[in-house]
Amino acid sequence: MPETLHEHALFAGSSVLGAVHTLSDTVAAHTHDFVELAVVGPGEGQHLTSSGERPLQHGDVIVLRPGAWHAFTSCSDLTVANCCVSTRALHAELAGLREFPEYRRLLWTDPSVPGSYGVHVGTVDPAAATDAIAAIAALEGHLTTSAAAPGRLLGHLATVLGILADARTPTPAFKRHPAVAACLALIEAEPAHAWRLDDLAVAVALDPAYLGRLFRKSTGLTPLDYVSRLRAERAAALLANSDLPIARVGAEVGWPDPTYFARRFRALSGLTPTEYRQRSTS
Repeated sequence: MPETLHEHALFAGSSVLGAVHTLSDTVAAHTHDFVELAVVGPGEGQHLTSSGERPLQHGDVIVLRPGAWHAFTSCSDLTVANCCVSTRALHAELAGLREFPEYRRLLWTDPSVPGSYGVHVGTVDPAAATDAIAAIAALEGHLTTSAAAPGRLLGHLATVLGILADARTPTPAFKRHPAVAACLALIEAEPAHAWRLDDLAVAVALDPAYLGRLFRKSTGLTPLDYVSRLRAERAAALLANSDLPIARVGAEVGWPDPTYFARRFRALSGLTPTEYRQRSTS
């Protein structure tokens, strides 16, 4: 079965990784417990996800949330540059990236819409893709030739994200409502809590319908969809990195009914919990 690429094994304490590859064969299906951006350069190949298979072209930008899987097939001199971001860091020192609308759309919103299975494929101009690949190569060079200074790593990441954000169709900038920020903090502190929209509305003293509209405008998801996405990501980490029984994993993240846990996890990741664990431990 395909493997899972693990943050704890690859990142070595860093928050960001980067590498540029030339693919001339198949890259087997694999999952990640971190966020990956893959920028496609010249060459030929196919991209396979839970949504099917499609030909790749110079300028494609693939974003995968934790737990999502993909593969590359029929590759011929295909350039793919990977920029990987620690999930832990995105909930800690890199959490501020979510305050930028274009970064939020790129890393959180687009790959989290219903039916995406945690994968989004967009397109930028080939010239912008070439610039992003060069920036990822610079990140790779920094990681291999010097100590991974956090400030410089963040600078490399900001350059990559900035190139891609500037090349995409812009979204109107807006300041996140304090109530949405408060809800995000509550949910992320206790994702296993039995959250209801009414409870969140009471906590931030807003009408539930109004809070729902604000939240969707800011994140692209309803509050409860956001809870489900976060639970699925945390379940994926437990399935890959612990020996907890699958039913216990579901209970730990807030889905105590094993059948419901399996259904929700599959809807969000494209795999059942059992399939995900098998791929993670093979």
